[in-house]
Amino acid sequence: MVKQEDTAVAISETTEIAIVGAGIVGLATALRLAAEGREVLLIDPNEPGSGASFGNAGTLAEYACMPVGNPALLRQLPKLLFDPASPFALRWTAFFQLAPWLVRFVRQSLPAATRANALALAGLLAEALPAWEEMVKEADVADLLRRNGCLYLYRRESDFAKAAGGRALRAGFGVHQDVLTPEEVAALETALPPIGASGLYFPDSMNVTDPKTLMRRLLDAATARGVSVAQAAVTRLRVEADGVRLSGSGLRVKANTVVIAAGAQSRVLAMQAGDRIPLETERGYHLEFPTETPLLSRPVCPVDLGFYMTPMTGRLRVAGTVELGGLAAPANPRRLALLDRGVRQFFPQLGRPSSEWLGFRPSLPDSRPVIGRSRGSHRVIHAFGHGHLGLTLAPITARMVADLIAGRGDPDCLAPFAADRFSA
Repeated sequence: MVKQEDTAVAISETTEIAIVGAGIVGLATALRLAAEGREVLLIDPNEPGSGASFGNAGTLAEYACMPVGNPALLRQLPKLLFDPASPFALRWTAFFQLAPWLVRFVRQSLPAATRANALALAGLLAEALPAWEEMVKEADVADLLRRNGCLYLYRRESDFAKAAGGRALRAGFGVHQDVLTPEEVAALETALPPIGASGLYFPDSMNVTDPKTLMRRLLDAATARGVSVAQAAVTRLRVEADGVRLSGSGLRVKANTVVIAAGAQSRVLAMQAGDRIPLETERGYHLEFPTETPLLSRPVCPVDLGFYMTPMTGRLRVAGTVELGGLAAPANPRRLALLDRGVRQFFPQLGRPSSEWLGFRPSLPDSRPVIGRSRGSHRVIHAFGHGHLGLTLAPITARMVADLIAGRGDPDCLAPFAADRFSA
């Protein structure tokens, strides 16, 4: 097998399982398969864990079963799209490219579709934290997780009222959530200024204190189990009678099974495997501010601003909002300024940000990931499209992929996440 230090030279080999994409889903899947004794090659053109897996809000959001597209958002969609200060924005230069996806998104925001999508997500999320506990033991990363819950802030009574449907839906799925008075919010997070309405507290949620270190630890655990890593871009996938051939510049690999876990870059490879997936890109941003002492005890989300403020090691990360606009355009300074203005409503004493970041979330119109075998070949397995939940759902996705490869479990459980759901 090719080891990580050998990847500067041309790569030509065979392997049992090749995983395309070394983000959190690819890393978790590689670790899981290696722990079961599988031969695994992990392929990515960039440093493992350096994309959206590094730049996210760091939340393990087992409560987040409400899909992005829902009736409440649909009612506000015209206003949101035309407001440059909105947490949900569109790069209008990409409108014609995005139009088919937006049509699907609108359809999936209707009440019946919203409930079906939420039900599918809730089923996955119910097993998300137990799967994380398994991976924590496997990779020895317990010191990087805080089990301190997550807090939503509603600064206007109207926003709290609009969110009633989401609260009811989560309650119906058994999600643990507590409505807090402004006084209870102040007791929970003493550094916050007074809020006008209510808080919503998710006590079971966890968060990551340093995503970059987490990714490095997962990679180290995987390679210690025998996983090989190739730093290369896969540009071509071809299914053959006895395997799947992957190729790219300096790369030639033949695998018995290929797992596509390339996040926002997965659509082209899925198409080459025989599946047309309406995958688009949500452009996510973050700013980081150095802090000598933590300003918060847990992730806090002011819902009207659409971002999370997450305490991390030595810094506060402000991450979130949605910008639809593809992979090619540079960072939008207006989105970064939006985060900067927003966080200063809570912490005006912050200095200049120490870093800023743009990353790409793989987004599907129904907010469900694609997990399961390709329609074109049983040798190709999809594991992408997790949107805002990649970090949360990575270990449970890894378990599902491993079960699929081993012939375990109930295949019907994968039906809500199948690639062929988009053919109707």
